[in-house]
Amino acid sequence: MQKPIILSRRRFLTATAATAAFGPSFLRAAPANAQLNIAFIGYGKRAFGVMNHALQQADVRIVAVCEVEGTRLAKAKEEVEKRYAEDTKSGTYKGCATYVDYRELLERDDLDAVVIMTPDHMHVHPALAAAKRKLDIYCEKPLTQNIAEGRLLVNSVRDHKIIFQTGSQQRCEFGHNFRKAAELIRAGGLGDLKTIRIGVGASPMPCDLPEQETPANLNWDLWLGPAPQRGYHEELCPKGIHNHFPAFRRYEEYAGGMLADIGAHHFDIAQWAMGMDASGPVSVEPPAAGDTGLKFTYANGVEMFHGGPSGCTFEGTKGTLRVDRNLLECDPAEILTTVPPDANWPKDHLRNWLDCIKTREEPICSVETGHRTASVCHLANIGYKLRRKLTWDPAKEEFPGDAEANALTTRKPRAGWEYA
Repeated sequence: MQKPIILSRRRFLTATAATAAFGPSFLRAAPANAQLNIAFIGYGKRAFGVMNHALQQADVRIVAVCEVEGTRLAKAKEEVEKRYAEDTKSGTYKGCATYVDYRELLERDDLDAVVIMTPDHMHVHPALAAAKRKLDIYCEKPLTQNIAEGRLLVNSVRDHKIIFQTGSQQRCEFGHNFRKAAELIRAGGLGDLKTIRIGVGASPMPCDLPEQETPANLNWDLWLGPAPQRGYHEELCPKGIHNHFPAFRRYEEYAGGMLADIGAHHFDIAQWAMGMDASGPVSVEPPAAGDTGLKFTYANGVEMFHGGPSGCTFEGTKGTLRVDRNLLECDPAEILTTVPPDANWPKDHLRNWLDCIKTREEPICSVETGHRTASVCHLANIGYKLRRKLTWDPAKEEFPGDAEANALTTRKPRAGWEYA
């Protein structure tokens, strides 16, 4: 088998600078078999599977890992070097560097791309730093902790012309259930779409966990990043290797609750099916009480509700469609016979990003798409917090004339973590 061409971003850009006259696509497209040097920032439960998948890609070399907790950092290095040792005659490999601070990692000059697997509140800071280094990025969902930082990230990605994939893998995987649903709806299979119901969890709450002793092998300050200063608790950052999703997702200082965690998947499919990847609703109407029932209204009249069966339920003038990871059903059932063929649909979310790095084409879940989906989740949380009907301008990304609501679209980072 022919070995991949080793071609780091800096060496590639230097080698191709003389071809600039042929245009940006030609300038930046790498050979199909070029090896991509990538680094992982964050190594928790979600990263275990993504890193393992990246290690199976013949054109990828993980050259560095970054993690604030020492046991997980050592484990990440061990997994990388164990996999690459299989390809050496000696059966050993020691080429994976380790970092605690992502800023030191990003000083390397041999990187092509980074995979960001940090907690939600720490997605945007390393992503902005990587974008400035012109590194392509795969970043987990929900993409942001607030709406304003999402727009900062979108602008930076566009300014630096990098390839950015949001980790909303339902667009590629799970038997293409979600892709089939979106294609069918956009093709008019349900007639005029009227209502969408998204069955996901509730909004976050303020963090009230007691302080515990900080583990000696954890850089707690880096874990907090832009979030408010507070003491350590293992529910936020578990000790060592763990096989569960940490509870930081429940707390508004770090995430958007389960509404945003799973909602970033299912609201994403709803936006996709409506053709709203670059837009959003025009009003947000929460119930007077309770943690479900909030209604979004779109300019085309479609109403979307937070609440219902797990996954997405689409109701149109011709029937109803339900889709989830192990479900795709319609009433009447014959509607499913109109699903377009799946030829050439990406079947692997990470692979789609890697391929787009080489072609410089936009991946299936771009930074704008990830930002807009996260914004829907943030809008819901703002609605539940204020408990009154809100008008939203998706073009300007503001609540017209509503200072109280607009104040909740952003937050001031902790001192020393201002957005660069």
